[in-house]
Formats: sequence, C-alpha cells, structure tokens
Amino acid sequence: MHFFIRLSLCLAPILVLSHANAASPEDRYIATRDAAVARFAKQMDAGQTGDAVDKAEAAAREDLRAQLTTILSEPARPGFAPAQLNLDTLYKGDEGFGMLDGLRFDAETGKGGVKVGQAADGSYVEPKAHIIVTTEVLFTRWLHAHKTWWDKGVKNVPQQTDAALKFEGLYTQAISTDAAVINFNALPITKPAAVTSSYAFLAGRTQDESPDMADEVFVAALANGKVYIAYGAIDPAVQISACTAIRAGYTRRAEEAEEKFRQKRIDKKAYDKLGNLRQQGDEAFKRCFTERAPQQPAFAEATRQAQVLLETSLGQ
Repeated sequence: MHFFIRLSLCLAPILVLSHANAASPEDRYIATRDAAVARFAKQMDAGQTGDAVDKAEAAAREDLRAQLTTILSEPARPGFAPAQLNLDTLYKGDEGFGMLDGLRFDAETGKGGVKVGQAADGSYVEPKAHIIVTTEVLFTRWLHAHKTWWDKGVKNVPQQTDAALKFEGLYTQAISTDAAVINFNALPITKPAAVTSSYAFLAGRTQDESPDMADEVFVAALANGKVYIAYGAIDPAVQISACTAIRAGYTRRAEEAEEKFRQKRIDKKAYDKLGNLRQQGDEAFKRCFTERAPQQPAFAEATRQAQVLLETSLGQ
C-alpha cells in the first residue's frame, strides 16, 4: 500500500507536466498554418507554381477552416453565408497575406438587398457586411506576430487587446483590402451584457487622401474568450459638404503654388515654406469631419446600424 502511494506521488508530477505540455487546439492550428506557409514559400522559391500548387494551397486553407470550425463552434448567422477561413492566401508576398486568423461570415446580399454575385449588367455585387470571429488566444498571438509587421516609421498595432481594437491600422491588416481603413469617429453604441469590451467607429477607405464620405461602420467586441470584428456598408453615408470645401480650398492653393513654382514666379525656398498643402488639407478635412459628424442625422442612423451589426455578430 505504501509502495503504491509513493509510486503515485512520483508519477503525479510527470502526469501534470505532460498535461501542461499538451498542445492546445490553437497551438495545433498555428503549427499547421506555419508549416503550410513555409512549404508554399519553399515551393515558390524553387519556381514550383501552377494548378497543382494552387490546389494544395486551397486544400491547406480548407484544413485550417475545419480546425477553426471545431475550435470556435460558431452558429450560423441568419442572412449570412456559411463561415469560411478569413485568410485569403498562404503565399507570402501576396496581397492579403497575414490577415486575422478566424472564421468569416459574409452577408448573402449587397446594398439594396441585391443577392451577392454577378449582376445582370456584368458587375459584381459585394456582400454588404462581414463578421469575423476568432478566439482571444489566437487574437493575442496575431497581435504579437504583427508587432513589427509594417516598415519602420509606420505605427504598428498595440499589443493590448483593448488598445488594439481602437487602432485603425488593425482593421486594415485584419481584413482583405487594398485600401487603408480610416476611422472618422467613434460611435456611441451600447455594450451588450455578455461583452467585456466593445468599440465601434464610422469609417471609410482610401489609397491616398481621406474619402469624401464615411460609408462603412466597424464594430469589435471581446466576449466569452472570443473576439468579434464586423464591418459593413451603411445607408445613408455620412457626408459634410463644408468639410469637403475646406479640403478643396487647400487643393486649389496647392495647385496654384505648383504652377507658380513651374513658372519660376516663386523660388524653391518659398515653395517649400508652404509645406505640403494637400496633406494639410486632408488633415483639416478630417478634423472638420470628426467635429461635425455627430451633429448629422446620418450619424445617428450609422450608430443604429452599427449596434445591429454588433448584435448580429454576437449571434444575438
């Protein structure tokens, strides 16, 4: 009897250690993803391309989707297509590489309730909304991996969850987009009871200067060990003509200065003294928009639509 007790006590630390070292589902997902990325990078470096490689990459993403489906155990969302992997590609260097690990639900309809897909005129109808779900563990690991993602001199995503959810660069990196997400204004949504923290904002996208209007909302929430990020088009968009006019004035001044410099009516020193008038105009436009947007009737409607999107993303 004493021998059995001593043997049990000796084995106990080994059993605890083995349990502690057991890979979690998230660990297995990350290991699978990283192995696939390394494999395809090696094949690309060796010049191995073509349908066979693309099919293997698609199969790898399907395997990751299946793993996340089990990990997240997320129900279907009414009005949204079945969940797919949020990662567009496992090829390093491709646009969209490094997106947020998670499942994405895409709305089945676009603006105006039109079914997503090829329209009669040949155009493509985009989903009006998207919902991404991941675990807090995967989100934290994604933040760590993106700590120095962008080049030196460009602000990278904060490493704390609450701060990260308020950082507009997160949304540019997390979703598939060829344009930067612009945060115009925080939206005063009501935090649902089950949510630890939430954030919503009025948004637009740009490849250069800020867009003339805000035509999207983004919402994010942390609840029950999961992170939810949703975004969608709003109707009506929020527009402020007075702010647009301010930027137009700066643009006009910039064009006049450029013309004077070309005609040698001002020298380089005088031209440089003016500074970047286009950038100044963009900054003035955004300040004006941020200040005046909350007074617009469309702002209240955008807040309502953001609230609905948040509740839908949580499965409520």
